[in-house]
Amino acid sequence: MALACAAVAFLGFAPTYWVPLAHRTFSGSPVVHFHGFLFFTWTLYFAFQAWLAASGRLARHRSLGIVGVSLATAMTIFGFLVAVHSMKQGAATGQTEAGIAFSIVPLSGIAFFATVFTLAIVYTRQPEVHKRLVLLASISLLDAAVARWFLTFLAPAGPPGPPPVSVTIAPALVAYLLLIAAIVHDRRTRGSTHPVYAYGGIALLAVKLLNWPISITPAWHAMAGGILALAQ
Repeated sequence: MALACAAVAFLGFAPTYWVPLAHRTFSGSPVVHFHGFLFFTWTLYFAFQAWLAASGRLARHRSLGIVGVSLATAMTIFGFLVAVHSMKQGAATGQTEAGIAFSIVPLSGIAFFATVFTLAIVYTRQPEVHKRLVLLASISLLDAAVARWFLTFLAPAGPPGPPPVSVTIAPALVAYLLLIAAIVHDRRTRGSTHPVYAYGGIALLAVKLLNWPISITPAWHAMAGGILALAQ
């Protein structure tokens, strides 16, 4: 599952990041590049840690746990910074309100990741819970990668800018098929769905579906707009 997450992340960003980067046609601020470096490093770290645990090298796995804590902390910080950077770009192109509305997608996503990963640290002494929480946290990040393929092949022609929040739902549902695979594996090996997948999956889906109605509320625009005002 860790390798599947890494594959989705790398292949997902291939058309909009890796290929343009290789051809030197990608332009982005340093914060965007460092954000990408951190998130791709996470996929490799997750796969390596899963391999250590699966091969019985638990002492080594635990000793590298602090690396994961540091990496997840940096990801949370830069996830927030990139969301603010995107709002500033929207404002610079005269699409301030659209940028503020869309900011709920990255901000809620990184908040969900940080929350679930924190729970994974709390439950390090319960491996069956811990490993599922880390997988859930990793899957929650993949909708952005899948969305790049939707953006490349299905997005209508038009001026660049923040997309409607509603268009993020379909890519997320595709990414969450990995969670369905994990649930199926649980049911075949355990006879039931683990509570992490049951309750965590409901929470993940609820966050994604509620992004749309919340993004158009005055309360969200006031809060995210305040963040944008402080950043400018």
